[in-house]
Amino acid sequence: MKTAARLSAYGAAVVLFGAGAFATGATIDAPTTHLRPTTQTADHGADPAAGHGAPTASGSTGPAGLASTEGGLTLTPASTTLVARQASELAFRITGPDGAAITGFDIEHEKRMHLIVVRSDTAYFQHLHPSMDSDGTWRAPITLPGGGTYRAFADFAPTGGEATTLGVDLFAPGTFAPIAPQANRTATAPGGYEVTLDGVLEPGRSSPVTLTVTRHGQPVRDLQPYLGAYGHLVALRSGDLGYLHVHPDGAPRDGTTEPGPGITFHTEVPSTGTYRLFLDFQHDGQVRTAQFTVPTTGPAPAAPGSVETGHPHTDGGH
Repeated sequence: MKTAARLSAYGAAVVLFGAGAFATGATIDAPTTHLRPTTQTADHGADPAAGHGAPTASGSTGPAGLASTEGGLTLTPASTTLVARQASELAFRITGPDGAAITGFDIEHEKRMHLIVVRSDTAYFQHLHPSMDSDGTWRAPITLPGGGTYRAFADFAPTGGEATTLGVDLFAPGTFAPIAPQANRTATAPGGYEVTLDGVLEPGRSSPVTLTVTRHGQPVRDLQPYLGAYGHLVALRSGDLGYLHVHPDGAPRDGTTEPGPGITFHTEVPSTGTYRLFLDFQHDGQVRTAQFTVPTTGPAPAAPGSVETGHPHTDGGH
């Protein structure tokens, strides 16, 4: 994992997407996004305080995936219009500054490409792993649940380059009724699972968040690794569809990390607001997803050049 824009594979800050409205209470039984480290260490871990994204005014990392072009790389879909409620294919290329498709990619969290698709209200959220043709075209089967605007994120590291997340809007004709959020700290997942969230989101500060998995009222102590971790957490922020990545503390088979029931993340969100959190975990050979809606706690971080009261500081002022 080689970028200063990534979060720790096993101890890091939070992932955030933004969306205009949010779904609540629903559970999506589909794989979701992997989370990425910022600074490489000897064991695909990274600096827990690092983030995937550009530095913000507060000095923390900001969201990525806000543009389809970055650093000379461009995400180009074969079509921005997809059909709803029937099987289709999402095809795209990653092109370089010369317009030619890139065909060399590093393996990141066991895959060369992670494709995240989220509807604008976050009621639909899926993590896909496309296959690449020899000409550099990536293809993934997908069935959208209905009409609306979707955001696709390609998350990858070109061979010898930095990890990059590019985003593009997609459209599906049909009716769309967004779902409003309701705060929750307990969520269910198919198969009798219940997940409880403990901790707070403090803008501009790293804070621990622990998610505890039970099944039929009993602690789950034999979680299985999924893409190299016991769990993946994604936070989606309203407004801009930007995101960061995170992984939990520790790693499977590192001699100290227990495979459940608790999974702890050190999360850092860059601004106040309400976030949708998606936890992916694997048990009994299936990836499960639990969803949460969590408002931030505390004030937003001060911008550089400001004192704690928020008044600007100047060199000549007293």
